[in-house]
This record gives sequence, C-alpha cells and structure tokens, in this order.
Amino acid sequence: MKKSLKIGVVCWGLATMSLLLSGCAKEFNQVYKTNDVIYKYEYAKESFARGKYAQASTLLLDVINFMKGREYAEESLYMLGMAQYLSNDYEGAAATFRKYAQTYQKGGQFTDLAQFYVGQSLYMSTPEPRLDQTETYEAIAAFQEFLDRFPQSSRKSVAQDRLFELQDKLVLKELYNAQLYYDLGPYFGNCGFGGNNFEACIITAENALKDYPYSSLREEFSLLIMKSKYELAQLSVESKRIDRYQDALDECYGFVNEYPDSKYKTLADRYIEKCKKVTEGAEENR
Repeated sequence: MKKSLKIGVVCWGLATMSLLLSGCAKEFNQVYKTNDVIYKYEYAKESFARGKYAQASTLLLDVINFMKGREYAEESLYMLGMAQYLSNDYEGAAATFRKYAQTYQKGGQFTDLAQFYVGQSLYMSTPEPRLDQTETYEAIAAFQEFLDRFPQSSRKSVAQDRLFELQDKLVLKELYNAQLYYDLGPYFGNCGFGGNNFEACIITAENALKDYPYSSLREEFSLLIMKSKYELAQLSVESKRIDRYQDALDECYGFVNEYPDSKYKTLADRYIEKCKKVTEGAEENR
C-alpha cells in the first residue's frame, strides 16, 4: 500500500511539473508573439532576474532594434550581452559587448564592463592549444584594450591573469608544433620550412624563445633544440658533419650551463661525449 502511495505521489508530481512547464512555455510564446515591445522587454528583464538567460536572450534579440533611441537602449544592449554570456553563447556575447563598447565609448554606464566581457567571452571560447588559436589572439587583444582604456578598473588583476593564461596557451601551441616536428624526425622528407623536420623543430623552438623569453616552458624548448641539433648532426652529409656536431656540442654546453639541475643533464652529458668524439677525432686527423 505504501509503495503504491509513493508511486502515486511521484506520478502526481511529474504530471504537475509537466503542466507547469507547459504553462510556462505557453506564456513565453504569447509574450514572444506580442507586438508590445515594452512588455516584451520587461518580461525579458524578469526572465533574466530569474536566471532564465536563454529565454531573456531570445526576447532581447527580438526587441533590441526597436530600443534604439529609447530610454532602455543602453540597458537592453548590455543585458543582452550578459544573457548571452550566462547562457554560454560566448560568440554572440563577444559581438554584443563589442557593439556596446563601440556605441557607448564615452559616458556609457557599463562601458568598462562591456570591454572586459569582450575579452572574457572570447577567453571562454578559446580552444585547447593543439587547435587554431585565432580566438586566443582576439581575446588577448580585447583584454589588452581593456587594460589600456581602464587601467584603474577593479577587474584589472583578473584581466592580467587572463592575459598570462592566454599567452601560456600560445606558448604551449608552439611547443606542440616543435615537438611534432621532432617526432616526425627524418620522415616525410622536406617540410614547410624548406629543410627537414629537425631543422623545422629548431626554428620553431628558437622563435618561441625569442617571442616568449620568460616562459615557464623555456627548458622544454631548449631541450628540443639540443636534441634536434644532435639528431641533425647524425643525419648530416660528410661536408656538413663536423660543423653540425660542433653546433650540437655548443648547444649541449649551453643547455647544461643554463639548466645545471635539469633532469635532462644526463642526456646532455651523453650527447657531449658523443659529439666530442667526432669533433676531437676530426682535429686529430687534420
């Protein structure tokens, strides 16, 4: 009997919830179809306040053009951006916040916040480091513009932290690229750099060190350069063999000097011994 009662209560609850949802959907559809822009806008504000951001966004998109020149134009545009952001429509949010920041460059009530959320929206949509980083570059530019325009903002430290994170993502992207060239090694012949994959690895890693000299991944780039120069020396034709072993030897010494406590020091020492055998042997044969 008790089991039947519990099942009945659950079924009644589900039926009640279904009716409520049906009623809410019917009410929203009626509001959406109305031509009363102000009523629709007020309903959108109420939806936003109740956390129904997707619903608010739908209504605001429908009335935003009618708000131009009206009392609520500025508020509606900013609220649309926030509704899109909070409903995870980051692409739409970035576009809306950018439009707000351009429309209300001076004297806007939310200009600093809108500029911040341009960057924040782009930040939320940036892909993992192995993929194309166009959004990452755009987010960096947006946060930098925010810091330039609003250096005293309370969100300054957050924007700076985001910049560091985004730059780290770009550095990691370059590390993945350099590692990929190294892993390909002697395979697939020539690469996009006009040489072999070890040369491409060296160029990619060296450019990354120039562009991001204070990166926490500096040692990893240096390791790839050292390993690639050693592998390149081993693959060299006779006319380039000695010069490349000497270049690899110099790189190994540089690595040990810069990272004396590196866990890769043993590898560097092993490379040094092998390179010295070749270079010193060449000296003896002269």
